Parts: sequence; C-alpha cells; structure tokens
Amino acid sequence: MLDVLNDVSPAVVINHRCDVLGANHLAKQLITDFDSLPHRDRNLARFVLLHPAARDLYQGWDRVAETFVASLRLASGRHPDDRLLNELVGELSIKVPEFSAWWAGHRVDQCAHGTQRLVHPVVGELTLSYETLALPADPDQSIVLYTTEPGSASAETLRLLASWTTPTNTHETAPSQAPHG
Repeated sequence: MLDVLNDVSPAVVINHRCDVLGANHLAKQLITDFDSLPHRDRNLARFVLLHPAARDLYQGWDRVAETFVASLRLASGRHPDDRLLNELVGELSIKVPEFSAWWAGHRVDQCAHGTQRLVHPVVGELTLSYETLALPADPDQSIVLYTTEPGSASAETLRLLASWTTPTNTHETAPSQAPHG
C-alpha cells in the first residue's frame, strides 16, 4: 500500500508508540529518511520532539509537538506496562524542556486528523492534511496519509518534491518470452 501511494501521498505506518514501521519514499523525502536512522530513533514522536531539523520543518512546532505528547499520553493510558513507551516518555521528559508541562496538562489525543504546515528545506512551504487510519488486522498500527488540497500551491510543491526525488528503477526488465510456435 505504501508503494502504491509513493508518488501521490506521503504515508507512514506507525504503532501506538509512534514507531515508524514503514514509510514510503515520498514520506522519507518530506519528513526524514527513517530507514537511515538507528532503529531506536525510527519514531515519529522522537523525531518531532528531539531532532533539530523538526523545529525548522514544522511551522508551529510547539503545537505539533504538544499533539504528539497528547498522543503518547493516550497510548500510555492504554498500555501502562509498555516498557519501550515508558522509556520514551522518560527520555523525552529529560531532554525536551516543554515536555513535562505538556505531560502534566493531562491532554489526550488520538491525532486522527488535522493540518500541518511545513517548511521543507528543498521545496519550501506546504500545507498538508493528515488522516490516521487504523489497520483492522492490528488496532495498535495505523497508516498516516498526508494529502494536499487539489490544485493548491502545496499540491504543486508536493508533486515537485515527488518528481525530483523519485528513485529510478535500477532493475532491468526481462523481455517478455513469447511462446515458440
């Protein structure tokens, strides 16, 4: 599914901790190349809250970051014994000055949908809507799809990013074998 969306919509599959389980090429170009990060750092909340590039990428970073904290608080209530989630919350509370105040606010949020404004270092400003869709086979996994308003400047900017970064097919296609007759 991620590959089908590759040139159309950035998309990531995450679990309840916001671990990135998969990301299509366009999401890696738009947000960050999660595959190039150490396994432990392949987490959308960790990226937003800790990576310096995220503060430049997300306009209104504090609002985006606070929403991720609310999502982690919801996950923490649903999975109180999740050791990795508890470690993530502990790490963020130590490393992110704003985290403790946001966490103490007791806000919970599913981060199901919304709008994000980004300033991409290559293509500039984009406004994206996102929808988080639960995967029926595993309710702790979701696919997050990012879309733009059709015909908007952001749609053109996203199309431009896709065209500039689409990987070329490096596999040669074998010629079709016609039956001998």
